[in-house]
Amino acid sequence: MLYRTIDPECLPELLAKMPKAELHMHIEGSLEPELMFSLAARNGVQMNYPSVQALRAAYEFDNLQSFLDVYHEGTLVLKTEQDFYDMACAYLARAQADHVLHTEIFFDTQAHTAHGLAAQTVVDGLYRACQDAPGKYGMTASLILCFLRHLSEEEAFACLEEVLPYREKIVGVGLASSEVGHPPETFARVFARARSVGFRLVAHAGEEAGPDYIYSALDVLKVERIDHGVQAVRDPQLVKRLAHERIPLTVCPLSNVKLKVYPDLRQHCLRELLDAGVVATVNSDDPAYFGGYVNANFTQTFSALGLNATHAYQLARNSFEAAFIGAEQRQSYIARLDAVFESFYRP
Repeated sequence: MLYRTIDPECLPELLAKMPKAELHMHIEGSLEPELMFSLAARNGVQMNYPSVQALRAAYEFDNLQSFLDVYHEGTLVLKTEQDFYDMACAYLARAQADHVLHTEIFFDTQAHTAHGLAAQTVVDGLYRACQDAPGKYGMTASLILCFLRHLSEEEAFACLEEVLPYREKIVGVGLASSEVGHPPETFARVFARARSVGFRLVAHAGEEAGPDYIYSALDVLKVERIDHGVQAVRDPQLVKRLAHERIPLTVCPLSNVKLKVYPDLRQHCLRELLDAGVVATVNSDDPAYFGGYVNANFTQTFSALGLNATHAYQLARNSFEAAFIGAEQRQSYIARLDAVFESFYRP
C-alpha cells in the first residue's frame, strides 16, 4: 500500500496512533530514575546519586561502555519478584500509551544472579507482568533472555541451564552487552544448545562493530533477527542478503545517537535500509537512558530523515512480520494497522 496521499501534517498524529510491535527493549533500560529511587528506598539500597536530577544528569554517554557502567548500577535496586513485576508493568503502561500491541522484552539474569538473586526471581516477576499484559494493557508481551557477551561462554551455559526449568516462560535467547571485542562466534555452542531446546534466536550485532559481526551472528549462531545491524550499510552485499532473506533488523535510532554510533539523526541509515528493502523496525532499546520510548524514536527520526506515511506503514508492518507470534495474531494486528491508516486516508 502507498500512503503518500495522507496529509503530511497528520504524520505526527499517525505515528503516535498507529499500532506497532516493539522488539528491542531491555527491561532494565526502562527503569526510570523515579522508580529506581523508589525501589532503592523499598529495599534499603543506598544510591550513589543524591537525587533523581543528579542521576539524570549522568545520562550523557561517550559510548556503549560508558552507558553500561551506569546501567548496571541501576540493576542493584532490583531485589524481589515484585520489583521485576513493577518495573515491567511500568514499561507496559508506557508502551500502551504509544499504541504498542506486542512487545518482546529483553532481560538478563546474569547481572542479577551476580548480586545473589535467583534466576527464578527475575523470570517469575517479569513473566507475571507479561501474563497480565492483555488484561491490564490490551497488549501481548513475551520474554527474550540475553546472554552478556562480556562474560564467558561457560557463564552463558550456566545461565541457560538455570532458566531451562522455566523454558515455557521464555520465547527466545539473545546476545547483549559490550559488543566490540566480543564476537558472536564465541557463543556458538550456547546458541546451538538453545536452538536444540526450541528457543527462537536473536543477537546484537553491527551496532558498534562491523558487518563481520552480523555475518557471524547469521552464519554461526543461526539467528533469525539482528538487533541493531546498522553497520550492515558498510557492506552492500550484506544489505542485499538481509533484504533477500527477509532477515529483520531491530533498529534503535535514538540509542544510536546517544551512544555516538551516529553524530546526528540526520546521518542515520534507516531510510537507506528501507529503500534497499530490508525488514527494518524501530525500537527504543533503553528508553529511560536514551531519551525516548518507541513513539519518540519514530517522530524524531521521521522529522530528521524526512520519512513519510509509506515508510511509517512499512516499519509498523515490519514489526509485526518480525515478531515471534502466530500467524493468526499477526494478521489481527496488521488488520488493526490497516484500519488506522485507512482512517487517515483522504482521497
